[in-house]
Amino acid sequence: MQRLGAPGAAEGPADAGHVAHPIADEDSKRELHSQSTVYQGRIWNVVSDTFSLGPGTDPLTRDYIDHPGAVAVVVLNEENQVLLLRQYRHPVQMNLWEVPAGLLDVEGEDFVAGAARELAEEADLVAAQWHVLSDFFNSPGSSSEAIRIYLARGISDVPEDQRHVRTDEEAEIEFAWVDLEDAAAAVLAGRIHNPSAVVGILAAAHAALTGFAGLRPGDSPWPEHPAHRPR
Repeated sequence: MQRLGAPGAAEGPADAGHVAHPIADEDSKRELHSQSTVYQGRIWNVVSDTFSLGPGTDPLTRDYIDHPGAVAVVVLNEENQVLLLRQYRHPVQMNLWEVPAGLLDVEGEDFVAGAARELAEEADLVAAQWHVLSDFFNSPGSSSEAIRIYLARGISDVPEDQRHVRTDEEAEIEFAWVDLEDAAAAVLAGRIHNPSAVVGILAAAHAALTGFAGLRPGDSPWPEHPAHRPR
């Protein structure tokens, strides 16, 4: 096995030069030879792609989850407390502290509208201010799922006669308002594991240092969403 930086090895940290432009992920389309659905599920499918990394290279085959994308919401009140929801998640068989979140599975639905829908359904809240905290791929080695995390402020209650009836696992949801700094400390201490909560809480804690200045508007473009990345 070659060590990074050894003669003949691929360029590694010891060889890295200064990057003059901002670090940013970028599109990298490769030649796709075939694509098939190997499993069709109730919410998402598993597909199999055969592609080449470059001209003259051997084809590779990768299976992954074809996901519609999701949104999550970090809700802050006037006391700079974040709303956390505790919900049972069967694949890991744990009760997890999370932020409101859900699938973008309504055809043609605006992203902010989807986030507002999830906030109303899961937390009985509406928000007057929406900003983008972060965009990320949940597990890019095995899923196309892209998640956008919003910061929601200026909150108020959904009228009782208009509230969503939560069922199944959602019927067990418990709520807690936690100081943002305490929530960030819980993430760093390994007490919060949900990825949207981890990313969203840490992003909100960092953004709070500047009074949330510079956050993108809620309606900012999201080119990484699966609907904008045709195969």
